[in-house]
Amino acid sequence: MTDKLEILSLVRLGEREKKSIEAVSTRVHLVDAGGWFDGELRDTWPLYAVQRYLPSESRGHGTREERDALLAKAEVVLGGFPPLLDLRSRAPRLRWFHQRPAGASNLLGTDLWGSDVVVTTTRGHAESGAIAEYVVGGFLYFARGLHKAQKQGVEQRFDHHAFMPISLHGKTVCVIGVGGIGNEVGQRCAALGMRVIGIRRNPAEKVPPHFSRIDGPDELLEFLHQSEFIAVCCQWTPETTHLLSTDAFNAIKPDSVLVNVARGEIIDEKALINSLNNNHLRGVALDVYEGEFNHAPDAILWQDERVLLTPHVSGGTDDTKHQGVDLFCENLSAYLTGGALKNAIDWNQGY
Repeated sequence: MTDKLEILSLVRLGEREKKSIEAVSTRVHLVDAGGWFDGELRDTWPLYAVQRYLPSESRGHGTREERDALLAKAEVVLGGFPPLLDLRSRAPRLRWFHQRPAGASNLLGTDLWGSDVVVTTTRGHAESGAIAEYVVGGFLYFARGLHKAQKQGVEQRFDHHAFMPISLHGKTVCVIGVGGIGNEVGQRCAALGMRVIGIRRNPAEKVPPHFSRIDGPDELLEFLHQSEFIAVCCQWTPETTHLLSTDAFNAIKPDSVLVNVARGEIIDEKALINSLNNNHLRGVALDVYEGEFNHAPDAILWQDERVLLTPHVSGGTDDTKHQGVDLFCENLSAYLTGGALKNAIDWNQGY
């Protein structure tokens, strides 16, 4: 009899998702432990992250010994956010970990990072379309002066001249990170008549038809100088930490609009605040901010009407296209036959 492949899910799965995983092979033995480790996560993650990502009523399930026994058997683990910080040390048989979120940086600080375990993400298979709509919404919010309407509603007094609307059509947008999300952003911006240019690590790859030009990181400042709108869609790595710092904000055109749907650490918030203080930016939409899993945003950002803050909800939608489990099943078929897994993290690149 063929040995069973022990798969442990740390995320809550629906019945369809369970059946799709089990249907990959008769070898699969799936254990759904979604929510079992919530008590441990509450003890090891900052309160701010716990309140944001864990169900308020969930305190976990089973004893520590029972949970350790599940980890000790697992060869494959399907995880979400927040992750267990000590998963590798407690799962000696673990060979492959797949995380449902797209961002590899979610695993920073865990003992999986840089380990011998193959780790894959859902990069390019998450809610890219919904996130792209958020980007366009952020552009329109400030381009049409809607942030002024919110303030005037509080004051109950109209000032027609305050809006100073501008059109997206004919303007240039710089997409930083032309991956799954960045490609969707470019497609929607091109449909609105915008000129789309992009930055990515490997510019030699095929250029999508809706991009006028794609170049490498060395051209970032030049591309920023050409653009009235900027979308940050890249992965957070050591190379992209504070990618948008003082030099970048100095290169950005006055009255530009910036939207960040990647990670807060890609933007140097001190440089951002300084740029706002100098009235250099028309508006900034931030679905993320520095240290978002540890604390609330900087009070200055809360208070500035030119800053639109949302709590990492750009991927929210009533019509989900998330393919995290579908990608897991595709990779599972490859894993069972010794094939290559899609979206395996390169620890040197950081994603």
